[in-house]
Amino acid sequence: MNAAAPSPALPDDLCARLRDTLLEQGFTTTGVRDLLGAGPHAALTRGEPEAAARATREAGGLGSLVRLFLLGGTEAAPPLPGLDALVAGGLLTRTPDGVRAAMDLRPYGEEDASGEALWYVLSDLDTPAARQDRDHVTGVGGASLTLASSLVRTAVRDTLDLGTGCGVQALHASRFSGRVTATDVAPRALATARATLALSGVRNVDLVEGPWLAPVSDRRFDAIVSNPPFVPGPARVEYVYRDSGQAGDAALAGLLRDLPARLRPGGRAQLLGSWLHVRGEDWPDRVRSWVPEGCDAWIVQREVTDPALHVGTWQRDAGLDLSAPATRAQAAAWLDWLEAERVEAVGFGFLLLRTVPDGRAPEVVVEDLPGELADPLNAEMAGWLDRVDWLRNHARDEALLGARLTLSPSATLERYAVAGDEGWSDAGAAVVLADGPQWRHEVDEPAAALLAGCSGALPLAELFALLSFAHDRPVDALVQAALPAVREFVRHGVLLPAGAAR
Repeated sequence: MNAAAPSPALPDDLCARLRDTLLEQGFTTTGVRDLLGAGPHAALTRGEPEAAARATREAGGLGSLVRLFLLGGTEAAPPLPGLDALVAGGLLTRTPDGVRAAMDLRPYGEEDASGEALWYVLSDLDTPAARQDRDHVTGVGGASLTLASSLVRTAVRDTLDLGTGCGVQALHASRFSGRVTATDVAPRALATARATLALSGVRNVDLVEGPWLAPVSDRRFDAIVSNPPFVPGPARVEYVYRDSGQAGDAALAGLLRDLPARLRPGGRAQLLGSWLHVRGEDWPDRVRSWVPEGCDAWIVQREVTDPALHVGTWQRDAGLDLSAPATRAQAAAWLDWLEAERVEAVGFGFLLLRTVPDGRAPEVVVEDLPGELADPLNAEMAGWLDRVDWLRNHARDEALLGARLTLSPSATLERYAVAGDEGWSDAGAAVVLADGPQWRHEVDEPAAALLAGCSGALPLAELFALLSFAHDRPVDALVQAALPAVREFVRHGVLLPAGAAR
């Protein structure tokens, strides 16, 4: 493991001048995409730089910045203010031919109803050597983007970004929060986040050093967001950004139990996490046991990996040579630990938590959501909270039967058949949503008819009466069989309260 690199030291005034220059040169997500064109930009995203380099040849100052910061090139005279100060601050390093990037700096942003955010994210270089630093500060990776795309954007007074790293989640939270407090145990991460925020022109974020929730032990927040060290393994800290120092998934379990004390009533927490699938234990029950009393929780498993793939993935993430003797010894020790703990697989996914006022029954749902997502999950997360509230207000069967529901406009009915000696015969049907998580529910004929009748015109009780007549079945039997499915349809947004938008 390499010695830790020095922390960046970029004063706010230098960051402000640098930001102005980057914007003037068009070094933004849109500017870079337009310069490179679709093909070279896609190639660069895949880690293939040559097409992008060719596109910058006659691109002036913007081309120089792309080569310097995105292609790892050396530039004799890049259009940047205060080169000596940028070298002294750790952003650049001098070579006989000019300067090259000593840290990763790239444009970043998101667009919403209020317009496009023009941000810049500073992090350590994504090279095998750099990734082996114990205090390595990762940039905008897959996990960061995954969490950011799931954040509920409902406006709040304040948000805690727990374990901010380079500051990505703090940037997103700054758009829906009056104030953000971002913490990290690593001083180098906080220095990097400070530069990210200054370069992005974001001023409503306070940075605080300390482990886990200790720096805010006397405070409460409306929202908490966290991409914590969640890689299950032996108790160790080889890399601060991924290792919790606790064995297995104990750190995640402990964090979930501690979060409600840092949330105001009705406050929400969103985080990523990994959990162990232990032989002889039901993984949903295991994770469900971590949810504190008095909290709604939606835990969504997105991926499941076997132990060998889990270890190999994170060794590759650290930039290790998988065939090197030391790497193989580490893998052997890791796999031995997983085997001793009876681990059959490792799950990964989202965790959404919300405190519920006293006296109201919480809703805890643990489920799988494999495959590609058609849309970001932020709208689905917000919708899940709203629909859970609605279901809580309609917990009694009488209240639900009196409600008017509408079928989601993105719902379609798929029928399928199987081939036999006499041709095709019907084998079943499913209602499928075309957007969001694309939930799929198997349905029988009465359920399909019920869904088709949900236009908001009639309460459920009257629809059941019509179904009873059409299918010659007792209405009480239909109600008893179908109401649990109706609640699940509402929870997944297949059915919506009349007047509600998906």
